[in-house]
Amino acid sequence: MSGTAITVQKIAGAIGAEISGVDLARELSDETIAEIRRAWNEHVVIFFRDQNITSAQYLAFAERFGQPVEYPFIRGLDGFSVITPVIKLEHERINFGGMWHSDTTYLETPPMGTFLLARELPPQGGDTMFANQYLAYEALSDGLKRTVDALTGISSSAKADVSKSREDRVAQSPTARAHDVFEAEHPVVRTHPETGRRALYINPGHTVRFKGWTEAESAPLLDYLHRHQVRPEFTCRFQWRPGSISLWDNRAAMHFPVNDYHGYRRVMHRITLQGDRPR
Repeated sequence: MSGTAITVQKIAGAIGAEISGVDLARELSDETIAEIRRAWNEHVVIFFRDQNITSAQYLAFAERFGQPVEYPFIRGLDGFSVITPVIKLEHERINFGGMWHSDTTYLETPPMGTFLLARELPPQGGDTMFANQYLAYEALSDGLKRTVDALTGISSSAKADVSKSREDRVAQSPTARAHDVFEAEHPVVRTHPETGRRALYINPGHTVRFKGWTEAESAPLLDYLHRHQVRPEFTCRFQWRPGSISLWDNRAAMHFPVNDYHGYRRVMHRITLQGDRPR
């Protein structure tokens, strides 16, 4: 088992760090996994480069951090139902999940984290952006913090933009529940169960309104918060290479896959980890 000390290098001031000194094709020691998890908790999203691994090795690494779960709308890879192919083909114009969002907040227990592995990439473009939601909450005024602390957000899988972004993949490989509508309510501000820090937990992809408010009443405050959540000083941008892997904390980050590579193919493999009910 590999117990090599890792190197952690921040890629931006607000969020994100690249980890080197590990070969994910090898079984890592518990100590190394603990170091990686500490870096993940500190930097919210972490990245690995040049990992030439099989699906079995990828899944085994993910399982060191939590329980992988299936995505409700799209079938996983043959033999690996918890590895979801995230694909945009050459002729397609819309990319999967192509807006700022946190993954599947319309579930009662949304994932704690998401792994993404780059398999095929366009010659340029196709980066992913991340936004630190600890910082987004901490930068609010005391008055607005008191307001959002008391609110509950309603998330739906049926918001128009995000539904449209998965149409191509659902048409190609749907699950039995591909046309179900999921809805859940979660606090607008959640407390991270590992770090104890508070983070905004709403997102443009899935949040439709506040509990007890209409959509029309909710829209002005949601619009303000969504713009605030992605202020440049809260973000980083990651440029993929084949074999790159990211692991983001879905409890404290939003992400945005940039759709700037029309005419080219992009294939990523995603694993999400079971989370707990936000509090």
